[in-house]
Amino acid sequence: MGGSRVQVNKAHKTRFSSKSSRQVHKTSLPEKSRSIKSGSNVAKGAKAARLQRNKMIREQKRAAILKEKRASSGSTSPPRVVVLFALSASVDVNSLENDLLTLLSSKGNETVFSNVASSEYKLRLTVLKAPHGDLSSCIEMVKVADLIAFVASARGSCDEGTSNYYIDPFGTQCLSVFRALGLPSSVVLIRDLPPEQKQRHELKKICTSTLSSEFPEDCKFYPADTKDELHKFMWLFKEQRLSVPHWRNQQSYLIAQKYARGISSSSVDLASDDCESGNCTLFLTGYLRAHSLSVNQLVHVSGAGDFQLSRIEILNDPFPLNARKGQDLMDSDEVNNEQVIRSLAPDKLKQEPLIIENVPDPLAGEQTWPTEAEMAEADHNQKQKRLKKRILPRGTSEYQAAWILDDSDVADSDSSDDDAGGDGMVLDENESGYPCQEGNNNFDLDDDQASLSLDSRENDEQTEVDSVMMEGESLTKEQIEQEIKKLKEAHAEDEEYPDEVDTPLDVLARKRFAKYRGLKSFRTSSWDSKESLPSEYARIFSFDNFARTQKHVLAKALATEQGSMDDCVPASTYVRLHIKEVPVSVASKLCMLADRLPVIVCGLLQHECKMSVLHFSIKKNDSYDAPIKSKEELVFHVGFRQFVARPIFSSDSMNSDKHKMEKFLHAGRFSIASIYAPISFHSLPLIALKSVPDVAASPAVVAFGSLRSVDPDRIILKKIILTGYPQRVSKLKATVRYMFHNPDDVRWFKPVEVWTKCGRRGRVKEPVGTHGGDEVHFQWCPSAA
Repeated sequence: MGGSRVQVNKAHKTRFSSKSSRQVHKTSLPEKSRSIKSGSNVAKGAKAARLQRNKMIREQKRAAILKEKRASSGSTSPPRVVVLFALSASVDVNSLENDLLTLLSSKGNETVFSNVASSEYKLRLTVLKAPHGDLSSCIEMVKVADLIAFVASARGSCDEGTSNYYIDPFGTQCLSVFRALGLPSSVVLIRDLPPEQKQRHELKKICTSTLSSEFPEDCKFYPADTKDELHKFMWLFKEQRLSVPHWRNQQSYLIAQKYARGISSSSVDLASDDCESGNCTLFLTGYLRAHSLSVNQLVHVSGAGDFQLSRIEILNDPFPLNARKGQDLMDSDEVNNEQVIRSLAPDKLKQEPLIIENVPDPLAGEQTWPTEAEMAEADHNQKQKRLKKRILPRGTSEYQAAWILDDSDVADSDSSDDDAGGDGMVLDENESGYPCQEGNNNFDLDDDQASLSLDSRENDEQTEVDSVMMEGESLTKEQIEQEIKKLKEAHAEDEEYPDEVDTPLDVLARKRFAKYRGLKSFRTSSWDSKESLPSEYARIFSFDNFARTQKHVLAKALATEQGSMDDCVPASTYVRLHIKEVPVSVASKLCMLADRLPVIVCGLLQHECKMSVLHFSIKKNDSYDAPIKSKEELVFHVGFRQFVARPIFSSDSMNSDKHKMEKFLHAGRFSIASIYAPISFHSLPLIALKSVPDVAASPAVVAFGSLRSVDPDRIILKKIILTGYPQRVSKLKATVRYMFHNPDDVRWFKPVEVWTKCGRRGRVKEPVGTHGGDEVHFQWCPSAA
């Protein structure tokens, strides 16, 4: 039936088909099946590889999390450090500490330990109580805390119900410091809740809503009055994954403390080496944390300095998690007499030397006597230099001429054609208008700042200079100062000059500003970072390539951590460090401080004991109102280190290799603080403290920041701007007063270019009068008019 009656549709046009479909009829059937099969295999192989790669990534993350969990909460992990911090002085932290330690300690044990191992919770814990009112002690404890338990009292919420009662001023100050250091895992424990259930729930809700804005979003609030509430908190804390600041896990550290009350512990002790030397060996005992430590490494004792190790002893753990039943630590001798399992001694060939400052070689800069060919070439160059002529202003010295560019001289020559014998003269480069002048004699100018304020006028009439300057001939010194003061007050509303300096009336400007030099552009002008450095500057260390050195040191530390070396002690080990050549006075002070404060020891990487120039990105604390001047003595807390320094503040110029020095640390913006300090390869937080006149008061927190770079060649320049005020202005010329007060100073500073706030450039042509007035000629700039 079909035949010719079967419907035939029109085929698609070939121009709409793909190239492969048009070549199908040329391919045999076996080749078609083979090509389709190979393409499918390629697709399946790519998908399988992608799935396998994702599976490997998941397994690696799971293994890393499992390793971290075992390291922090396993049976061999060091005790977790819990710091109890009272948000106000009315909170009783002692009772909470006793309740926690009693809950965790074994039954029938009358003495309560600050280090305790609980077989019920399968957890080892170290409880530290932060002293309220002692800011430095609180900072040291938070540096090593695994968990900060902020303790609040709900007793006063019925009376006042304000957040000021929950957190006093000291608590607010400490919270800002803890945030700058990096908050570890934190919880809030609420005490003094009423026994009635409904009122208890309401007060807890009020306290939680009031304090929630002061803490991170993942911070939990727990009532902590009864034993059942503390039991619930401990079970939740046991399963919690703790987070610590990143900078703390980058180096190994140890916490030495008096771990038992009423027991003479030897965790911090000393042994005298030699009565005449005044040094001793300091013994610090505790759990090694974060990373392994080599006996050949240097260590830093917080508050004492950097030292070498004479021995490391691996001791028996005094607080094992799986202790035998019925064992009483009070009756055992393991607390006082630790059993030494292994002892490590340093290798003198591999031990890191304790070098703090560089010993410069006085002959390092000496040169050999030049040869006859070099002397002949130098004489020839000098003769060629004498033949070269340049058009320079009158009174220009050889040093000043070196800072004048040729294009500026050509530009100035156009405006001085009408004055043949006046302002311009031809000088040899070895000629000097002032033979007695030496050093850097010009002042700084920036192309973004104004050194002269002018008003543009359209007329080209020449002003009567002589009649104008005669008005100031009869003025006294006091009248000039009063007039300058009035002019400054009038111009202060228009624009602020942060670098403006008054020219003294009784001292010549060329002597007052002899250490300054004029720059055509603060951003683009060249400046040698090694120029005019004092000989003492060679005592600090500098790196040819700091990034390469940092990469090499960190790679070496990682290889030591991953490898199995005989001179290393793994993390989570209970050890005793023998620190040699410690001053007796320092060691005695540490032994006394150990009763109320833990002594922190951290391992140092290679070169981290050497002095260099560190630059910190710093911002003034909003709650501190007093001015902070450069070179003012401050206490710097940088990671585990703390030291006294006198920083120099400077701006952060992103597009320039020169940075302007700042006299004060201004609020509301970041600045760079440069100090002499030991090198650090990690980015560490910074807390700057300042002591107050009142001895009993805690130091004030003045600034926060972080380590920016280590660079001794960073150029920091002190910039000043000398300003003058126009009296008569034409289109291209102006008469300026009060920039100088002596005609000789005007001639001295003639090579320096003058700028206006509108962007016009000019040159000082000649002095006018006898009181330091000058005539300035400008180039025409239509865009700046």
